[in-house]
Amino acid sequence: MKTISNQTFPNERDLYGAEDVELLDCRFEGEEDGESALKEAREVSLQRCYMDLRYPFWHVKGLRIKDSELTPNCRAAIWYSEGIDIDHTHMFGIKALRECHGIKMARVEALSPEFGWKSSDIDIADCRIESEYAFLLSHKLKAKRLRFAGKYAFQYTEDVEIADSEFHTKDCFWHSHNVVVRDSYIDGEYLAWYSDGLTLINCRIKGTQPFCYCTNLKLIDCVFEHSDLAFEYSDVEAEVSGELISIKNPRSGFILLDKPTELILTDDSKYPCECPVEVREK
Repeated sequence: MKTISNQTFPNERDLYGAEDVELLDCRFEGEEDGESALKEAREVSLQRCYMDLRYPFWHVKGLRIKDSELTPNCRAAIWYSEGIDIDHTHMFGIKALRECHGIKMARVEALSPEFGWKSSDIDIADCRIESEYAFLLSHKLKAKRLRFAGKYAFQYTEDVEIADSEFHTKDCFWHSHNVVVRDSYIDGEYLAWYSDGLTLINCRIKGTQPFCYCTNLKLIDCVFEHSDLAFEYSDVEAEVSGELISIKNPRSGFILLDKPTELILTDDSKYPCECPVEVREK
């Protein structure tokens, strides 16, 4: 593997099609404002690099980035690529990751309004991500110790496993399919509407109108914090505790609580709502 150290690359396609290259302490910046520095590259490794130009990693196969920074000017940084390993790196450009496959992220801090769209085989550990729309239409994703903030995360995702994580969000997991969340905290309004096959185990949940229009929804040993109007028109199996202020028009299944709550069954319901709500015996 060829090693390139302490160089600056400011031009259009400076390393286009590079193969078997290790870049150490290099900078991609300059008045030339070049784009697509490493487009169509193969087996490229970057360490302690500074990326300040657009579209650097498109159609790359075999990409390793460590101890580096992708600035807000590094827009749409990694697209249509596969075999990606990102470690201890800042990713601050909009649309930082899209339509990529085989992604490992560890100790990454991402601030990117649209992040991880239409991607697959994603493994996330010990990361902090802030994104308005994160992982839209992505599948086969695993995350542990993820700290996430943003509005519309994980919409239309499929085959997702999340553990020991924290979410501050809104409209999270809408239209998701086959998602399991364990030992996590989720603070967000309108959580998981229209989801199918969502399971939450030992989670804390906060926010108004969670879990509406869901199918195959399961909550196991979960705790609510100041939540209301839950489960409208949902097919749900839930064993929960905590501050669940009200439940509205649950469609089918069963809901087992640790204390009474307000059950709202409206005359104008569009569906038969026959889900029993019971308080467990102490």
